[in-house]
Amino acid sequence: MPPRLNLLVTPRVIAYRSKPALGVWRAQHASKPQPTICAVRGFADKSTDLPVSEDDKGPNTDPGAPHVSEEAAAMAKITGGSGPDIEQGTPVQEIVKDDKEAFDKLPQVMKDSIRAKTANPKPQTRPYSTSAIRRADLVSQEPAKLYLQEGTEVTPPPGLRFELPDLPLPSTSNMEHRYDPVVTQVTNLLMRDGKLSVAQRNMALILQHLRTASPPQVSPTRPLLPGAPPPSHLPLNPVLYLTLAIDSVAPLLRIRSQRGAAGGGVALQIPVPLGLRQRRRQAMQWILDAASKKQSRGSGRGGFAQKVAEELVSVVEGRSGVWDRRGAVHKLAVSARANLNFGRRR
Repeated sequence: MPPRLNLLVTPRVIAYRSKPALGVWRAQHASKPQPTICAVRGFADKSTDLPVSEDDKGPNTDPGAPHVSEEAAAMAKITGGSGPDIEQGTPVQEIVKDDKEAFDKLPQVMKDSIRAKTANPKPQTRPYSTSAIRRADLVSQEPAKLYLQEGTEVTPPPGLRFELPDLPLPSTSNMEHRYDPVVTQVTNLLMRDGKLSVAQRNMALILQHLRTASPPQVSPTRPLLPGAPPPSHLPLNPVLYLTLAIDSVAPLLRIRSQRGAAGGGVALQIPVPLGLRQRRRQAMQWILDAASKKQSRGSGRGGFAQKVAEELVSVVEGRSGVWDRRGAVHKLAVSARANLNFGRRR
């Protein structure tokens, strides 16, 4: 069956643009700047490159702009720093140094400056020596006197920049033992998990508290060690304050339980004397236990050091419970002193 034709539909209009004449097309495109063949094709063709105008300037073609070194030198002059050396070329002094004829033709001012530099050359050596090898002219031929006795005068040999130290050397001159023994021992007891810096900071806070605290009121029932300075002098020397508090409450003995000493498997209490470091260690452990049971007054890294310092002050004043623990150990040791001769041959 043949297709139906709809004759009532409006026919579609097709736009038609006539081709311009060749002369008109060239006149329209002659005024527009055309890209060079180098930018379009990717290769240079001098015959087709358009001429560049003299007014067109690139980023580095402005003759009025200063050089990079000149800008750096100007900025250094403003800020007071040292900029690059702008002066280039060989100095005149180097050129006429070996030319006598050229030197005679120089101005008198330049002649005087060259003669002054030649007469007073700039020293090229240091006023001190950086060599580890001792020079033979600096070593004294005579043997130096030795420190054999205290107070002996010794003349330092020539070549030494500083005088010899006084002998005998103080105990704090060695780097390994530059702190007080009590401070070192207490710092090691304060250390936890190998953090020595934290323990040293706590030790510094403890000594700071002892130095700034008010003078303690010593109890007559619990006196300190004989020969102790007055209580008003203790804050002036915090290390002495710490040592006095520890040594005053340190026990002299400890109780050792020995099973089977009396026979029958019964444990026997035997008192054992302690050394100086052992006594201080036991006393400091009691003080740390008492300080750890105190209630914190605030938060921060120095809270524990504050409690330890307050416990030390209470020990000196006789208010700490460490005195009761020391008295209990001494009382038990006195009652068990008869057990010292068990097992000994008469």
